[in-house]
Formats: sequence, structure tokens, C-alpha cells
Amino acid sequence: MASEIEGIKGRVALVTGAARGQGRAHAIALAEAGADIVCFDCPDSVATVEYALGTAEELRETVALVEATGRRAVAVEGDVRSQSDLDRAVAAAVNLGRLEIVVANAGIWAIGPLWEISEDQWDDVHDIVLKGVWRTIKAAAPHLIAQRSGSIVLISSVNGLEGGFNFSHYTAAKHGVIGLMRSAAIELGRHNIRVNAICPGNMDTPMNTWQGALDQIAGHPGGTVEDRIENGYGWNALPGRSFLEPRSTANAVTWLASDLAEHVTGIALTVDAGHLVLNGMSMAPSKTR
Repeated sequence: MASEIEGIKGRVALVTGAARGQGRAHAIALAEAGADIVCFDCPDSVATVEYALGTAEELRETVALVEATGRRAVAVEGDVRSQSDLDRAVAAAVNLGRLEIVVANAGIWAIGPLWEISEDQWDDVHDIVLKGVWRTIKAAAPHLIAQRSGSIVLISSVNGLEGGFNFSHYTAAKHGVIGLMRSAAIELGRHNIRVNAICPGNMDTPMNTWQGALDQIAGHPGGTVEDRIENGYGWNALPGRSFLEPRSTANAVTWLASDLAEHVTGIALTVDAGHLVLNGMSMAPSKTR
């Protein structure tokens, strides 16, 4: 989707987790469709996360990429664990123009057997992946209610619809995002605000390219990028697809944000190359007999 789209052009979109990965793809796709973008991200580390998060420099790169489409962009550094930071991001969006689109994308991924996950690890995942989405809605809702219009897109996961191996805290939080979406669609629907979720499959982002993730995907220590790519082909129903490009979810976000989906609310839209139709498939790297 590279041309302006009704319901998006001339509007403002707030995208959390915009420094890189899916968030950057959402920002660029919405800009190409005609929106100005507030790019929100937290250029800091999280103690319980083993991989490097997006940086301030990457956030500035996203802004430059949005501006290269001819649209305006504003970077707001903040943390979805902070309501005041999100309130500040919404204020920046309202200052930029008519805030119509909110993409709650920010998230982290962590791994470990559920009986070994610490309280801090569990709390960090839920505070960012689930409560961060709630805080984002909370910040934006009053403005959207006042104008009686808007589209909110929450980024969940196929792990919001199925179990996951070795990341129960993430799976539980992503299931929570689906429940939150359905409730928000009911509560905000009377104000003419649509709320939907995207459930991406295996995405090609930095979140799953650190060594712990490579080992998890390979099923043994010393996992490689080649293992990751090769194993990815077995996770999808459609042929020739391993880990999917972030643009695939960005296209879905753009559709949900636009007037093309003006009557669509309360859905969990999977973008997974058919992963969830592979009945009986296990994400566990080892098979039991």
C-alpha cells in the first residue's frame, strides 16, 4: 500500500515501539497512506530483557524514513510503563493535527520455563506487553471520544491465540491483549471508535535474532541465523515463507486504520502465512513420543 487512503490521509497516527521492527514498518506504511506520525519508543534497556532494545538513534531514523515519504513526523521518547509518557505522546499527536489512528505496538519477548520465570521477569513482560497497551488506550480514548471517531489497532500475536513453548508470561500477556481489545471494542464502539488486533506470526525482527532466541528456535545451544530461517519454513501453511517481513503486518494495520475497514471492529486478524491452520503443530523444538 503506497498511495494515500481515505480515512488515513491528512490524519495523525500514534505508533508505539516505533524505533525499529514492526513499529517502524507501521509508521512508514501509514505515512505512505497519508498520515503524519508520532513515533514513540523507549531508548532504554529493561533489566530482565536479554537483547538490546531500540535506541534513540533508531527512533530518529524512523522519523527520517517517515519524512522521506513527504509526511510530518515527531519523535517522542518515553516508556509504555509510564502513563504520563503516553499522555505526552498523545498531546504531541493532538498538537500535530487530528489524531485518528493509534497503534499499540510496543512489546518485549522473553523466554524461560514457566517454573523458573522470576516475579520481575513476569512483571516486566506484563507491564509492557499488556498494561502498556491498556495505558495507550487510556491516554488516547478521551480525545477520540470527544471527536467521536478513531481506529485503535493493538498488536497481539498468534501466541495470543495459541500456547507457546518456554514463554508463558509472553503468551499470557498476548492473550490478555485479545481480551482487552474485545472489551475496548464494546466500550468504545458506542463512541464510533473501532478497536481491533493484529496477531502476527513469526516476524523477521531483532526481537528474535539474539542468541537466546536462536537457541530456542534451533532447539539446542549454538543456534544460528540459518537454523532460524530453515525452521521458519516449517511453521507456515503457505510455501516459501519463513519469518515474515514486518511490512506484512503494517499492511494489515493500514487496512484496519482506513475507511476500507470502516465497519470492522472487535476482530483478531492473523497475519501468519497460515500458521494457525497447521493443526497439531508444536512450537516446541523437541517432539514427545
